Amino acid sequence: MPALDATLAAIDAANAEDPRTVDGRAFETVYAERMSACLAALYPDASDLLKIAARAQHLRRWDIPRADYPEGRRGYNDWRRACRVHHANLAGTFMRANGYDDAAIAHVGALIRKEQLKKDPESQALENVAAVVFLEHYFAEFLAKYDGYDDDKIVDILGKTLCKMSPKGHAAALALPLSDRARALVAAAVAKEAAALERLAAVSLD
Repeated sequence: MPALDATLAAIDAANAEDPRTVDGRAFETVYAERMSACLAALYPDASDLLKIAARAQHLRRWDIPRADYPEGRRGYNDWRRACRVHHANLAGTFMRANGYDDAAIAHVGALIRKEQLKKDPESQALENVAAVVFLEHYFAEFLAKYDGYDDDKIVDILGKTLCKMSPKGHAAALALPLSDRARALVAAAVAKEAAALERLAAVSLD
């Protein structure tokens, strides 16, 4: 089996052990497939290493429960960083077992750990894909879960996400079949961050 196929198969097998399910399928299996599908749609010429990073974006995320970290933004950020290191380490193990060299493993690890945002085109592509997948498949659930948040707070959260994306990602997000409220919130975030987004577009890696 080619190295890429074998590595993706190993990631899929690991994610298939997720005890959480969506319509009878492992939660992270569904998420990984959505990441790969979005990557293929937005970046049909993506490299094999970017394909691995996208598939491993949440590799065995349930191993590190959010509840193990304090509530609040600092606890959330610490949890996210721990998850990224975990995903990258596991992906590297699978890659090494299938013949990838240290340089390839290091590159995928850096992508998953978000070490080169706004500096590396593949890192930007991965960020665009992750944001689009969230908006398309998980934003409605987010809105329901945090129904106590007012629209200004949601717009502020969305604005931070938009500022991590490139114009290509923004266009893909705005083209999604979102609910009326979700679309209005995204549009409000775009309007609020218009100046910042214009500056970012000038140096976009696409």
